[in-house]
Amino acid sequence: MLGLKLPTDPRWVNIVEKNIDEILTDHAYCEQKAASTAISLIVNFPEYPDLVTEMVALSREEMGHFKMVHDRILARGKSLGRYRKDDYVIALMKFFPKGGDRTTQLVHRLLYAALIEARSCERFRLLSEQLKDRQLADFYHKLMISEAGHYTMFLKFARQYGNREEVDKKWQELLDYEAEIMKNLGKKETIHG
Repeated sequence: MLGLKLPTDPRWVNIVEKNIDEILTDHAYCEQKAASTAISLIVNFPEYPDLVTEMVALSREEMGHFKMVHDRILARGKSLGRYRKDDYVIALMKFFPKGGDRTTQLVHRLLYAALIEARSCERFRLLSEQLKDRQLADFYHKLMISEAGHYTMFLKFARQYGNREEVDKKWQELLDYEAEIMKNLGKKETIHG
C-alpha cells in the first residue's frame, strides 16, 4: 500500500528496544516538525482553501501526537531530550531542484511530506508488531493508522494540484531515490534513520 521500494530491516526494532528514551525524543520532534510543515503549507500556499483546511486540522493532530509522545516521556520519568538533525529528511530534500513555479514547489513539498509520512507509517507498523512493551506497541499501532491517512492525503493533493502523469512519475522517481537513502540508514534509534 505504501509503495516503499526498500522495507526497513526488521532488526531496526532491536535498536529501538535498547534505546526507547531516544526513539521517543526523536519521535516527539518528528511530530513537531510535521505540525510545522502543515503550518508552513498554510503560510506559503493560502490560495488553496481545501489544502489550508486540511493543514489546519493536521497541525492540530500532529501537535496532539507530540503531546501524547511527550506525556509518555514524562511518564517514564524522563524529560524531552535535545533536538537532533534528521539525516533522512536532509538527504531526501536534496532530490528535487530548488526553484520552479509555485505549483511545482507545492507539488514537491507535498510529495516529500507524503513520503515522510509513508516511511513513518511503515516504521510504526514494525514497532506495533514487534515491540515487547505491549502498551507502546498499541500506541504505535494507533499512530500507524493516522500516518497512513496523512500519506494518502498529501499524495492526493499533489495529484490534484499537479499534472497527474507528471506527479506519478516524480513520485516513482522519489521512491527510487528514497530506497537508495534507506540502504545507509536503519542503524540508529531514530524514527527515520
